[in-house]
Amino acid sequence: MESVLAKYENQVNVFSEFLEALPDVDEPVWILGACYDLKEKSELLSDVRSRLWFTYRKKFSPIGGTGPSSDAGWGCMLRCGQMILAQALVCRHLGRDWRWDPEKCQPKEYHRILHCFLDKKDSCYSIHQMAQMGVGEGKSVGEWYGPNTVAQVLKKLALFDDWNTMTVYVSMDNTVVIEDIKKQCKQPGRESRSRAGPCGRGEVPASGQSCSEAQGMTLQSQRPLDWRPLLLVIPLRMGINSINPVYIQAFKECFKMPQSCGVLGGKPNLAYYFIGFIDDELIYLDPHTTQQAVDTESGSAVDDQSYHCQRTPHRMKITSLDPSVALGFFCKSEEDFDSWCDLVQQELLKKRNLRMFELVEKHPSHWPPFVPPTKPEVQTTGAEFIESPDKLFESEEEFEILNV
Repeated sequence: MESVLAKYENQVNVFSEFLEALPDVDEPVWILGACYDLKEKSELLSDVRSRLWFTYRKKFSPIGGTGPSSDAGWGCMLRCGQMILAQALVCRHLGRDWRWDPEKCQPKEYHRILHCFLDKKDSCYSIHQMAQMGVGEGKSVGEWYGPNTVAQVLKKLALFDDWNTMTVYVSMDNTVVIEDIKKQCKQPGRESRSRAGPCGRGEVPASGQSCSEAQGMTLQSQRPLDWRPLLLVIPLRMGINSINPVYIQAFKECFKMPQSCGVLGGKPNLAYYFIGFIDDELIYLDPHTTQQAVDTESGSAVDDQSYHCQRTPHRMKITSLDPSVALGFFCKSEEDFDSWCDLVQQELLKKRNLRMFELVEKHPSHWPPFVPPTKPEVQTTGAEFIESPDKLFESEEEFEILNV
């Protein structure tokens, strides 16, 4: 009975309160690069509902074998990290215009994406993998994360995901270096050395093909790529104790960009995944709901009802936002990235006296040489590296406070 109730717990509220509570303004609603008039309520709600929603879960296998079996109370930023990465994967495989319909059969790529995030130790972006990889960032399992730490974890876990062949670039010192990003996105193809696929060891996605088998068919060893799809994460601190008002307009402009993948942020010890705004309010998905872990057998489609927020999405004043955030952008092609650079120059840099971040063409001469991250020469999954993380990865410094 408990599992039945949990399955339908999320379907009680279908946005009626959200529609009635939207501010009575002439401003449009922006959701991850898409603009909606308040008259387009059905389209707006369909977009919000289609985002993958990851929340606290309970009764999954203990992390590390003897660790916690629920992330309630500590895993909210990890769940937000899952959401921003899942949005990038949806754009990568299904496109930004894809919509989830609970009454229709979903594409096999959709179920394969969900398999990547199941609460199992073998799913490459599971809470297990993220929490244990965080040990290499100085975070104990069960400890709360900030936006920058989660970004570093995603960057490292992506090295082991040979299906998506996506790279995660995390900017440093409030500076995005075009030369470094293009170097990282044009690395030679990675050869799969592990039988643990991105959807989990031994699991078979809805296509009926194991991840490792699919990798063997699609990967070319050491073949140069034109462009590896990019998730660009920019950790920032837009103030000291609260967001500096001079950054608010530029912050809102980020949600208007077609490459927008959302923002990691929130309030002290409360993480949210921000997907858009209306007027002076941010719209976000809240991970602070504890649901039963989904148990899916190999080769079966995921019961996905609890992975889409069909209740009221939350809103908060931009001025209430904690200044520590991480901006996310997805660039599927080099042309997409070049277009993003042009937008940043036009909308964020030339029009603002104080810049949220810098965009430079060349690698700064006073920085250490840039070396693109590569997959270690070990036949294992990322989570098992926690016994000696300092030997494999160097944790980058926390981002600095912007001049305010």
